Amino acid sequence: MMSDRAVIGVIADDLTGGSDIAGILTRAGARTRLYAGLPVTAAAPGADALVIALKSRAAPVAQAMDQSLRALAWLRAAGVQQIVFKVCSTFDSTPQGNIGPVALALLDALGAAGAAVCPAFPANGRTLYMGHLFVGDRLLSESGMQHHPLTPMTDPDLRRWLSRQTGGPVGHLPRAELAQAGAGLARRIALGERLIICDAITDADLMALAQGLAGHALVVGGSAIAMGLPAHFDIRPTGAERLHRPAAPGCVLAGSCSAATLAQVASHAQGHPVLQILPQDIAGDAEATLIRAAAFLAARRGQQPLVASTAPPDQVAAAQGLHGRDRLAAQYDRFFAALAHGAPGMGYRALVVAGGETSGAVAQALGPQPYAIGAEVAPGVPTLYPVGGQGGLVLKSGNFGGPDFFVRALAALEAGR
Repeated sequence: MMSDRAVIGVIADDLTGGSDIAGILTRAGARTRLYAGLPVTAAAPGADALVIALKSRAAPVAQAMDQSLRALAWLRAAGVQQIVFKVCSTFDSTPQGNIGPVALALLDALGAAGAAVCPAFPANGRTLYMGHLFVGDRLLSESGMQHHPLTPMTDPDLRRWLSRQTGGPVGHLPRAELAQAGAGLARRIALGERLIICDAITDADLMALAQGLAGHALVVGGSAIAMGLPAHFDIRPTGAERLHRPAAPGCVLAGSCSAATLAQVASHAQGHPVLQILPQDIAGDAEATLIRAAAFLAARRGQQPLVASTAPPDQVAAAQGLHGRDRLAAQYDRFFAALAHGAPGMGYRALVVAGGETSGAVAQALGPQPYAIGAEVAPGVPTLYPVGGQGGLVLKSGNFGGPDFFVRALAALEAGR
C-alpha cells in the first residue's frame, strides 16, 4: 500500500535511536522521513513512516513525558495509525524512568489498554530470554552497561526494572508463546498488565511477535521490532536504489565512552589525526578548548580527523566526581554542538557522530529538518541526508559498529550511499 499519508509514527528517545529505526523501516520498504527534534511544520506527503527523534532519554521524567506527548500529537495530526516508542536496545534508563512513565503516558493519550515491550536487536547481540536482557553472552548488568555514565543498567530483569519505574505489575510473554503472540498479549492486557516484556532471541522471533502486534496502537521497543511492522499495512521491500548527493570531506565527533567506541577511536587513530578532549579541558576553559578543536579540524580537512571525549569507565567516574555528572555532560553537549555548527564553515560536508547524547546535541545545533534515509553502514546505523539540503550525517549509538566503523561511514557519505 502506498498513500500520501504516513501510517507508522515513531517517537525515539534519542537521535541515534531515531536514525536506527528509520534505517530498518526503510529496509522493510517504508518511505521514511526522520525529524531531528519536534517538527515545526506539517508533515510532507509521500512518506509511509515518520520518525521524530527527541533528546529525552536522560531528561527529567516530566520533561521526557511532555516532549513525547507533543510528538504524539504531531504524529496523530499527520494521520499515523500505529505508534512506536523507540527505546535503546540496552533499555538505557534509571529506576525512576524514563521508559515506563513515558510508555504509560502514551498509552493514556492513545486510550489503549496495554503495549508489548521488546528492545531485542539480535543482529547487534541484544536478546531477551525469560524477561532478562542479554548483550552478547552476558547479562545486561555484566555487559559494561552497568558503568554507563548517565543510565547505568544494574538489573537485567526488565520486568523488575520496568515495575520500579511504573509502580505497577509488568507482564511477560515467553518465547514459547510468540507463535500466538496476539492472543498471549490480549490475555495479559485483560489481566491489567499494561506493559508486557516479550522474549526474542532471533529475527524470526521478532517477526512472529510483530505479526501479533497488528492493530496495536502502541509498540515499545528497540529498532529491530520495526522489521515486521510495515507488513501490517501491506508495505513490502522494493529493493529500489536510493541515490543521494555525495558528501565530502568529512570528520568524526565521538562523545560515547562505550567499549565499542573506545575501540573505534583507537582504530581510527592508526591512520588519521585524533584530538582527545579531556574533562579538565572542558571544565577548565570550554571556550579555549572549542577554539583549539576548531583549529584542529580546520587544519586537517581531507584527512578525516576525529575529535573525541572518550575515556574508560574508571576515568569517567573520577571526572564526574570531580566536576559533577550533569554539569560535565552539559558542557560536552555544548562543545560538540558548537563544533558541529561550525563544521560547514570549515568546509566539512559529512559528519559522523558517536554517542546518543552527542548526536542529539549535534542535531539540535544543525536545526530542525527532515532527513532522507540512505544505506546502512552497520546494522541499525544508516546514512542520513537533509531533504532539500546539502551534506550528510551518520549518527551512531555508542555500542554499535566494528572497529573500522568511522572509515566505513565516511566512505558511504562520500559516495552518496
